[in-house]
Amino acid sequence: MTSAPWWASESYWRKTAIWVTGISFVILILLTFDSVSQITAGSKRVPAYSVINQRIDYKFDEKRNFQVPVIGQEEPLFGKKLTEQEAEALVSLGKKTTQAKNCMDCHTLLGNGSYYAPDLTKAWLDPAWGSKEAREQLMVDFLMDPSDKLHNALGRRMPNLGITREEARGVVAFLKWMSSIDTNGFPYNFKPIDQSDPAPAAPATAAAPEATGTPAQN
Repeated sequence: MTSAPWWASESYWRKTAIWVTGISFVILILLTFDSVSQITAGSKRVPAYSVINQRIDYKFDEKRNFQVPVIGQEEPLFGKKLTEQEAEALVSLGKKTTQAKNCMDCHTLLGNGSYYAPDLTKAWLDPAWGSKEAREQLMVDFLMDPSDKLHNALGRRMPNLGITREEARGVVAFLKWMSSIDTNGFPYNFKPIDQSDPAPAAPATAAAPEATGTPAQN
């Protein structure tokens, strides 16, 4: 009676399964720690919450061949510069509000959620707000009561969710912070709102003194 080759033995495959499971478990743990470090606020791809104190734009990166967030000059949200703790509290309020109001039942955040309504990943940069100067107040007013707003007049309409002013300000802060996250170009082919500052007015040219015809006195 011939014995089965080693690679076909039951003990070999049992040991192999144990080793593969163990190695996979270790790799999964390492990848989990690496993922957490990549998505934590204050990391390379996910800026700290205080980034809401700065201008955030979306520019095409020739080297990476897609658009990436660009953190620019100081431009505090609602005209008040916040500390890191204050910014975190405001952004957290906005995040909790989107969860409490079940925003992902209709919208997507960073590509996750439902596709009934627009993805909100770059909502802060949406050109539909018209101008960067009016954007903050328009967003707050819209969140508090979208029923009579121009943005809600056509297509799928957003209901009045009973969002308070403070909650609306938190959601706006959350959306501004989320727009600063490097999402590898997602959403693609997105055209951001124009945030360029108006060109300074040219200085008035001093008028030349009129000739009087009077000879200069020595």
